[in-house]
Amino acid sequence: MVQRLISATAKEIKQMTKEELFQSIKASEGRVVLSENVVVQASVAGDITCAELSKAYGADMILLNAFDVNHPVVVAAYEGQYSAETCVPNDEVVNRLKELVGLPIGMNVEPVDDSVKLESTKVEIALGRQASVETFKKANQLGLDFILLTGNPGTGVTNELIAKNVKIAKEHFDGIIIAGKMHSAGVDEPVVSLKSAEQFIEAGADIVLVPAVGTVWGITDAQVKEVVDLAHSKGKLVMSAIGTSQESAQPDVVRQIGIRNKVLGVDIQHIGDANMGLVGIENIKELSDAIRGKRHTVARMARSINR
Repeated sequence: MVQRLISATAKEIKQMTKEELFQSIKASEGRVVLSENVVVQASVAGDITCAELSKAYGADMILLNAFDVNHPVVVAAYEGQYSAETCVPNDEVVNRLKELVGLPIGMNVEPVDDSVKLESTKVEIALGRQASVETFKKANQLGLDFILLTGNPGTGVTNELIAKNVKIAKEHFDGIIIAGKMHSAGVDEPVVSLKSAEQFIEAGADIVLVPAVGTVWGITDAQVKEVVDLAHSKGKLVMSAIGTSQESAQPDVVRQIGIRNKVLGVDIQHIGDANMGLVGIENIKELSDAIRGKRHTVARMARSINR
């Protein structure tokens, strides 16, 4: 049997297949913490990556935001490359990050709908961040363990296009596929619904993303619970997301969100990238402590990448 992710060493994680990684998450029984990092921003430490900080505070998985497969850089992954301006694109950067943290690494991929009318200012993003056959193939080549089909604020990502691109991703990407929204991404549609969850699962998503209850205005326990029940009945998993900058809120807010969504049965708890500044980095640990206790938190923080 595969080792559960919350207890797995770097060596065990490195050897996991897609199916084994999925099972290791499932076996962790709702106690997996995923930290999102903006790859073009420096960490507060300057000469180390945000991924290393995340691991140091208890994260089990790392999600790269603003990662461009055509211009693959992660600030501070290499010596002397401590800002986006000094980074040199390198197709080995994902493998380098795995060497530094010993954790599964994924990226956001955004299915942008240029025809949709937005409720906010349109944010243009590079083609290497957008969903396409080329992006999925390159994500594979770079060695990513999972992708998240979702949308950053104002990018115009729709649930319909997420579902369509899950099917395409299944054909060209070998890792775990997560699908869903953390917030509206500027589009006037339900952020989470049983209908969209069904579409993602039918298209082949392994994990459905929902906003954590307590983050997106109007999202109820009942809405999230019905998605969790549906996904689990189909043999799939669910990830809740703190993607509304509340990752930098008071620790008690993060603890409450963690417990509330664990009660609903989510399998992974995502904590967003707005906590990577001087305020909020400790909230990764607060979330971890809340949903699995200090024993597992300290074990993840202390476990050497050489094990």
